[in-house]
Amino acid sequence: MKVTKKKLDDGRFRLECVATPEEVGNALHTAQLGFANSMGLRPEQGKTIAQVAQERMGIKDLDSIVEGKAIEALVPYALDKKNLIPSFPPKAAPISPLRRGQEFRFALDVTPKPSYELTSYEPVEITVPSYQFDEAAVDAQLEEMASRYTVYEKVADKVIEKGDSCLISMEAFEDGKPLPGLTSDGRTYTTGAGYMPDGFDQQIIGMSPGETKEFTFEGPSLDEDLNETTQTVTCKVTVKEVQQPTTPPVDDAWVKANMPMYAGLAELRAEIAKSLERRDREQYEGYRRQLVAAELGRRFQGAIADEVYEAMRGNLMESIRIDLQQQGKTWEEFVNENGGEQQLGIMMMMQAREMLVQGFALDAVFQHEGLSLTEEDLEAACAAINPSMNPKQVRKQFEQTGRGFALRESAERLKANKWALDRAIVRTPEEASAAAGNDADQA
Repeated sequence: MKVTKKKLDDGRFRLECVATPEEVGNALHTAQLGFANSMGLRPEQGKTIAQVAQERMGIKDLDSIVEGKAIEALVPYALDKKNLIPSFPPKAAPISPLRRGQEFRFALDVTPKPSYELTSYEPVEITVPSYQFDEAAVDAQLEEMASRYTVYEKVADKVIEKGDSCLISMEAFEDGKPLPGLTSDGRTYTTGAGYMPDGFDQQIIGMSPGETKEFTFEGPSLDEDLNETTQTVTCKVTVKEVQQPTTPPVDDAWVKANMPMYAGLAELRAEIAKSLERRDREQYEGYRRQLVAAELGRRFQGAIADEVYEAMRGNLMESIRIDLQQQGKTWEEFVNENGGEQQLGIMMMMQAREMLVQGFALDAVFQHEGLSLTEEDLEAACAAINPSMNPKQVRKQFEQTGRGFALRESAERLKANKWALDRAIVRTPEEASAAAGNDADQA
């Protein structure tokens, strides 16, 4: 992408940008993927997203539908090219049509992120309990591991009730055709656990070991076009025995049988403790950095533009909506849980201000102290952004999507935060209480 930068009289920058045909194609593809995900369109082998959208939804020109999102996807590349961090996302002004196989020209008027100052750059004071590792976490981890090796043992014969486990054999058919996935000579089944439709459970409950029953039940399924439909299954079920789950004790013998890479239980415990302590210490350090950032935020001075507030609020709202979707919760439910629209709006604006102020305060520290970034700082930022992914892969994703400037901002703030924590006056609650008592006595 070719980008020229010109400073305007009002302090903004105008970027005139030319995206290559390849960049245009990539942006349209990204936008089409986003559209497909939002509409629940599943990819089909040998077909493009546009072809699937036309067949399923009657859309003849998908590029025209996603054009706005494609242009939005090109904006970060222009910002990254000139290493500009905007106060809020700028809107692109097209100069030429967006067409596959053609260059695309557009302009951006960018309001750069302002520089702020703090009332003081002296070390901050925070109060935080000393780090302590809880060995109970190791026990819980071992119990969770043992639960994966649960075995089912036969118990005295009884009539099956809801919640009981039993060993069954089963033959299943649909329209006279065998269903291999449901047919088995012997499998453990637990009633009421949601593994099968309610109609199946109703037939199993009340049976006894040795009893055989033939019946039909209905369950959800998908037809060839992936539309929801109802499946009717005929089956023959024999209850062989009633069972109860048993979790084996975790001892040296269990470790030898299931995790032979460890010499025994002591070595396994030590490895789990090491892993958990590493995670807990990272969280503890994150908590200490958060306390430092909050203290620095109290020293912030300056005005934040309304557009910046609205952009941050929009980011928070989008993040919440994604989380709610993953939880299967509606926006209306979330609003009601948080006191209604007005109360939620106030809460969101307060949260947005806190995040902005703390970020700008860390920017001020980075600039005032003349800090600079290293490759290690960028890698640390990547690890903090996504601890479960290789930092190099995280960095690659940022750079490939034109968000290298955002990664650099995160790295600068993390470095400033660590720098301030290293110089902070850190007290335990007991030390803080004693210091307060001494101050009172001297007064």
